Amino acid sequence: MPDTAISVRGLSKSYRIARGGLRTNRATEAVLYRLRHPLQRAHYEEFRALDGVDFDIPWGEAVGIVGRNGAGKSTLLKILTRITAPTTGSIDLGGRVGSLLEVGTGFHPELTGRENIYLNGALLGMRRKEIQRRFDEIVAFSGVETFLETPVKRYSSGMYVRLAFSVAAHLETEILAIDEVLAVGDAEFQAKSLAKMRDVAKDGRTVLYVSHQAQTVSALCTSAMYLDRGTLVHHGTVDEAMAAYRDSFDDFQVSQQDAERRPGTGELRFTHVALGSVTPEPVDDKTVEFSVSANPGLLGQYFVSCHINDADGNIVVQCDSRLVGAWFSPGAEQKGALTIKDLWLKPGRYTVDLYLCKTGILDAWEGAASFEVLPVPPYPEVTSDEALTHGAVLADFEYETW
Repeated sequence: MPDTAISVRGLSKSYRIARGGLRTNRATEAVLYRLRHPLQRAHYEEFRALDGVDFDIPWGEAVGIVGRNGAGKSTLLKILTRITAPTTGSIDLGGRVGSLLEVGTGFHPELTGRENIYLNGALLGMRRKEIQRRFDEIVAFSGVETFLETPVKRYSSGMYVRLAFSVAAHLETEILAIDEVLAVGDAEFQAKSLAKMRDVAKDGRTVLYVSHQAQTVSALCTSAMYLDRGTLVHHGTVDEAMAAYRDSFDDFQVSQQDAERRPGTGELRFTHVALGSVTPEPVDDKTVEFSVSANPGLLGQYFVSCHINDADGNIVVQCDSRLVGAWFSPGAEQKGALTIKDLWLKPGRYTVDLYLCKTGILDAWEGAASFEVLPVPPYPEVTSDEALTHGAVLADFEYETW
């Protein structure tokens, strides 16, 4: 067996993005456009999803891969699992790779759960006897025994994930790559899956895990990589990688003020974001004010979604305007405010992400604002910090006896 489970040198991945010209999904329109404009050529822009990545991962490591949206995390896993090919660079894999990257990956919708277990095993290079030896464990772990003879196209997304993860984790591949699809499952299954991934790493196999949640990475992983805009910024301990991730927040906030550098179609953009209170106490309401540009040519209404993140980038709360019936018209400039009530945030630094959405994302302003919650305990009694250590937020509660 090789000394390292994965060895990567000079790994890059580039995509060509068309700029200008006709965008259509109809062949007749494309032909007519070419006849009318025979000399016009499409213009392309190169997008580097990964750029010169180098790393070595030893056997038995559980490696967390962290970074913002668009950092290249999922692209890296797709290259390592041979779903897509790199533009440049070399990869040395020390064994077979089992993966769970998207809901339904590797499953045939017309086949039953039983048939898909054997299909997945065959795709991973497993012999039928190897699959049969682990079959009962796979089914018991997934909890879909009742629906084993049902075509998986009739499964819920949760059932899909449970069976797909169980197959990937129990078939004896040397490397296991997991994207953050486990968020689809319920809390009980997520906890069981994390425990299973720890056991996989302890058995000497290697786990790659992409996540936005710092708690999950800290609980599962023995090391971590921090990616930023396609480059590997840090590869080391989990604490070191998360510290590098946190330290990048200020620079990232500055760069996102330029709307052209933000993700989204650009059909609408936030023009202004501000906080109603800069240094709130835990019990204070939190107000986010925003302005949105106009686009009279854009049909239909859009909605706004706001995420409040803690210092590790974990989403503490999502406030989606659809949930309260708030929709906005693109025909005129919109000014609005979001007020979050009865959310007792723990002392510390928080960032605000804002999204304009329709059928897709029009604008994604991550790190649009930040604020500090003062260390003012909202409780009547003074006690040790240990009483406030756990949990993502503070709660308004009381005890009674009778």
